[in-house]
Amino acid sequence: MNLLFSLAAGLVFGLGLIVSGMSNPAKVQGFLDLAGAWDPSLALVMAGAIAVGFAAFTVAGKRSYSLLGLPMRLPTARQADRRLIAGSLIFGIGWGLAGICPGPALVLVGAGIWQGLLFVAAMLAGMALYEFIEHRRS
Repeated sequence: MNLLFSLAAGLVFGLGLIVSGMSNPAKVQGFLDLAGAWDPSLALVMAGAIAVGFAAFTVAGKRSYSLLGLPMRLPTARQADRRLIAGSLIFGIGWGLAGICPGPALVLVGAGIWQGLLFVAAMLAGMALYEFIEHRRS
């Protein structure tokens, strides 16, 4: 049953990315181009996502189990540390250069678009590099 709900949530998320234009790298780059031909339409998408997320986290924070009966595991960290800030900067630079982030990349892969495949390959390589570095540090 959990797998079915996961599939439904993924489909709704993917459709939302397509309908909102978030899976179109050119539209995303237009939104991020504040000094040029700025396209503010994705700001409304982000505002809607923040509102839905805020409401969902508010309700979830008051529960110990999900609607499916699974334990709630919400993030507990409240501090922005150096690693979070560095990771956010790297993510933002990559998003600005490619116009793609992980969610839309999977939509592009599903559509058979080579840029999505390249992005996912690079993302997986970056994840493997991170794991390698973390393993070496410990």
